[in-house]
Amino acid sequence: MSVDVKAATLAWRDGRFAASERPVPEEAAVAVSINGTTHAVMMATPSDLEDMALGLALNERIVRTIDDVEWLEMESVDGGYDCRLWLVPQRAATYVARRRQMTGPVGCGLCGVESLEYATVSLPKARDTLAVEPAQISQAMEEMAEGQVLGRRTRAVHAAAFHRQGMGCIVIREDVGRHNALDKVTGHLAASGAEPSLGFLTITSRLSVELVQKAAMMGCGLIAAISVPSALALREADMAGITVVAVARGEAFEIFTHPQLSLIHI
Repeated sequence: MSVDVKAATLAWRDGRFAASERPVPEEAAVAVSINGTTHAVMMATPSDLEDMALGLALNERIVRTIDDVEWLEMESVDGGYDCRLWLVPQRAATYVARRRQMTGPVGCGLCGVESLEYATVSLPKARDTLAVEPAQISQAMEEMAEGQVLGRRTRAVHAAAFHRQGMGCIVIREDVGRHNALDKVTGHLAASGAEPSLGFLTITSRLSVELVQKAAMMGCGLIAAISVPSALALREADMAGITVVAVARGEAFEIFTHPQLSLIHI
């Protein structure tokens, strides 16, 4: 499946118009179905969709572990893609669909929830198992930038990545939606058996509350972002014991919550 196309443009440069072209990212409707029932429909970059579906199921507590998924299949359908998860009987019996219709422009993390109660969830506490040197934050942001193949080509997508000490960047995923990119990382880590508490996340976007919630559900105790976090994201991170690093550009960054838990030599 193609993730970008060439778009014809009329470019104004040097005081005159000229025919040109520019790569732009593909964006497709992606349905995530649970045991035959549509759970969510999102606009996403059509790549690593199995990772995204699994990550969404984990981050929204539809499944607790990958073992709750009996099988996962992805099919190209009229109008987009359908990612179908079938749960083991024990988990299927407890599944209550929240009937989210996330048909916003880029898969907004809370768009379309049925009730306000779903916007504020009880988050697990991050485990204090990680110690990160300041230089590792800068290195991780650089690794993420280097891995943004689609981002460099189009300048129009977000990226999320996971890093382990001594191993560097384990996985990077790109998407038109920042929430989708992080779900893709979650799904990859679960499928590969990696332990999120032993590393940390980086993301290209601002840090909204939904991204903090996803990090907490993953069990990841540190997330670093390029832009400034929201106040609600900081309150949620503080309660969940997550270290928020933001405005991470070059060798500079700012720590907003729990510096004592994850960063050393401060």
